[in-house]
Formats: sequence, structure tokens, C-alpha cells
Amino acid sequence: MKEMSFLCVFMISLIANGATASTSDSLGVSRQIVYKINIKEDIMPSAWRQVQKGFAESNKQNANIVLFHLNTYGGMVNMADSIRTKILNSRIPVWVFIDNQAASAGALISIACDSIYIRPGGSIGAATVVNQTGEVAPDKYQSFMRGIMRATAEAKGKDTIVVDGKPTVKWRRDPRIAEAMVDPTVVVEGLVDDTKVLTFTADEAMEWGYCEGKCESVAQLLEMVGIKDYVIVEYKPTPMDKMIGFLTHPVVSGILIMMIIGGIYFELQTPGVGFPLVVALLGAILFFAPHYLEGLAEHYELIIFIIGIVLIIIEIFAIPGFGIVGISGIVLVVLGLTLGMIDNNIFRDVRPFAWVELLKPLVVVSVALFSGLILSIALSRKLLTSPTFPGLSLSAKLSEDEGYIGIDRRQKEMIGKIGRALTVLRPSGKVVIDDEIFDAVSEDGFIGKGEEVKVIKDEAGQIYVMRI
Repeated sequence: MKEMSFLCVFMISLIANGATASTSDSLGVSRQIVYKINIKEDIMPSAWRQVQKGFAESNKQNANIVLFHLNTYGGMVNMADSIRTKILNSRIPVWVFIDNQAASAGALISIACDSIYIRPGGSIGAATVVNQTGEVAPDKYQSFMRGIMRATAEAKGKDTIVVDGKPTVKWRRDPRIAEAMVDPTVVVEGLVDDTKVLTFTADEAMEWGYCEGKCESVAQLLEMVGIKDYVIVEYKPTPMDKMIGFLTHPVVSGILIMMIIGGIYFELQTPGVGFPLVVALLGAILFFAPHYLEGLAEHYELIIFIIGIVLIIIEIFAIPGFGIVGISGIVLVVLGLTLGMIDNNIFRDVRPFAWVELLKPLVVVSVALFSGLILSIALSRKLLTSPTFPGLSLSAKLSEDEGYIGIDRRQKEMIGKIGRALTVLRPSGKVVIDDEIFDAVSEDGFIGKGEEVKVIKDEAGQIYVMRI
């Protein structure tokens, strides 16, 4: 019995040790962890959100290298600047594999990395600041971009090399070249004149120190640098990340704004129905919630939007005409929606890009509001008069036979009768006919007080007279 117990203990111990050894072998003691973050879209708030989460996860994984798999034509400069700063402050080495393009904001992110690798046929550069129409922005904006590009290149430091037997200190990445990617007036001897913005091919980038190597894939990159025993851990956007990225896209944001405006308009046209109001509330939630989660929208922007809506409603229902209250409401609605789409840090930094970043959401909001209003008016004319949706409009006919009379029938009996002007008619005023006072409109211009008049017709509840 004792022998059997010993045998069981021995077998359990052997299995446990075998399992432990198997796990250790599968993980590998010397295996390096490469944490990969993909940026294969425009540099938008969603990209910045994913980079933040990726770096946090890489720290938890004790990654040896953070590798960006990059292919982008650019995007929002403030988002790219945030990613740049995150890379420069990283305790883990950060590499980038440019899988085709690293233009504009993508070039800024790439230069911030410790090592740059490019696919043959790829390129890096063309970081000139442009507005929403693609036109080159004024020089003050270019100056800022030149500054952060130069500072990023300088952050990579200097190397000591031997030239003609003499040690020479050289920038690892020439800041002048980084500036030339922004400003066509920057001249780099032997590389670019003052007629074009600099964009490197893979070979040119290697020649001028802006690329550590060419490779076809991430696997080839790691093999080229001598990393053989490794595991790639890739950041996978969650369904929530994808949903937030989708909802914060300018086009989708515009559609949500149209939902808000359309819902409010139809609710005002058909009070008590309720469904249009639900649509408006849903649009507002889907607009503000993802922008809030992205760190773009703040509490005061939602409050501004709500106050604007309330002012518009007050103007429509409580104040005759449309004046300062309604205009203020429209301004606040536009302001709340616009501010909800931008990073509020641009107002805290001393950077000229604040108004450039404000332009795009302002255009999106303005176009969406105008389109939503026009579309709502057009749809209301069809829906509110359509028999398909009888609940949306009053369809009952109020006939005279059923006793529904909207005007004074006596006015029809006044046609042909003679009276006198009780007041001056310019052309409207009051007349006395058969000792009764009526509102009247002159058909032949000015009629003085006391002049005799004759009733010639009755239209839309209004009698018309002429001088005798």
C-alpha cells in the first residue's frame, strides 16, 4: 500500500514537472516579446486611443520592442503629436515598419521611433500642413510643423563617426532634412533644392540616415536584425474601439447631427407623436458618447448644446418672431457640436493649429445642420400630407355642413353694400356698414376717414372696398 502511495505521488510529481517544463519551453526563457500596433488608416482620435491602450498593454506584457506597422497618408496633427510624444517618452524601444506610406503626420510618427524600416517601394515625407481643401496652410502653421519635425529629429541624438581618420559628430537624423519634408524653401545640399517638399524613397531614406533597413514584412525585419526567438503580440481593437472609431468618423458624425436636427424639427411639427424626439435623443447620445470616451467631448460642451436647443424651443413657442434668443440658440448648438469633435487640448497649448483643427468639424457641423434642415422640410411636406402616415398630421376635413365655420359669414352678405371709412385706409383700416364695424382693405389705394365706400368682394375672411 505504501509502495502504491509512493508510486502515485511520484507519478503526480513527474506529470507536474513535465507540465512545468513544457510551459517553460513553450514560452522560452530567451524569447523576445514584440508588441505590434497597427496604424493603417488616417491619424484620427481612434488611432491615438489605440496607441495609448497598446502601450499600456505592452508594459503589462513586459515587451522588449514596440513595433508600429504603419501605412497612412496622414491625418490630424494634434493626434500625431500626441503619438509622437508617447513614443519619445517610451521606456521600451519603439520601431516602425512602413508598409508603403508614411506621409504627413505619418512621417512625424516615424521619425519619433528609434528605428525605421521601409518596404521597398515605400516612402516617407511630404509633411506640409494643408487645410481641408488640400491647399497649403499659411506659414505660421508650417513654422510650427517645421519646429516639431526638427525637435523630433534632434531627439534621436548624435553619433560619432570616423571621416578621413578623424572622429566626427553627426546627427543621427539630420534635423534639416526633417524640416525639408515640411517646407519647400529648405535646401539640403546634394539632396533637395528650394522647389519641392522632400519625400524619401526607401533607398534615399537609407542613404540619408532616415531608415535602418528595407524589408518585405515584419518577419523579415526581425530576421534581418538578428531576432530569431520571438513572439509577436498584436494589439487587437475591441468591438468597442471599432464602434467608437466608426461613430467618430466625420461622415457618421454628420449623419448623427442630421438625425438630431431632423428629429427636433419633426417633433415640433407633430407635437405629441414622440418618435421624432426619440430619434433626436438617440442621435445626440450616439454623437456625444463616443466623442466623450475618446476624450474629445467634455461636460460643458454637452451643456452648451442643451442650452442652445432650449433657447431655440423658447424662441419658437414663447417669443413671437425670431430674434436674438433663437440666433443665440443656433450659435450654441453649432458651438457645442463643433467643440465636441475636437481635442480641447489645442486651446491649452501655445500652438497655432487650434483654429486649423477647428475648421474641419465646423464645416462638418454646418453642412450637416443645413442639410438636415433642408431634408427635414422636404420630407415633412411629403410625410405630413401622405395618407400612408395618417397619425403624423391632421387629416379630418372640417366642412360647413358639419357646422365648422372659420370666418364670419356676415361678411359675405356685405358685398355690394355702401358704408363709410371709420379710419384712414392705407390700404387697411376699419369701415362702418349697417352700423357694424369691420376690418377692410382698400382696392384703390388711400381712402380718407369718413369717405363713402362700397364692398366689392370677400376673400379669406377679409372684405375689400373701393371709394365711391
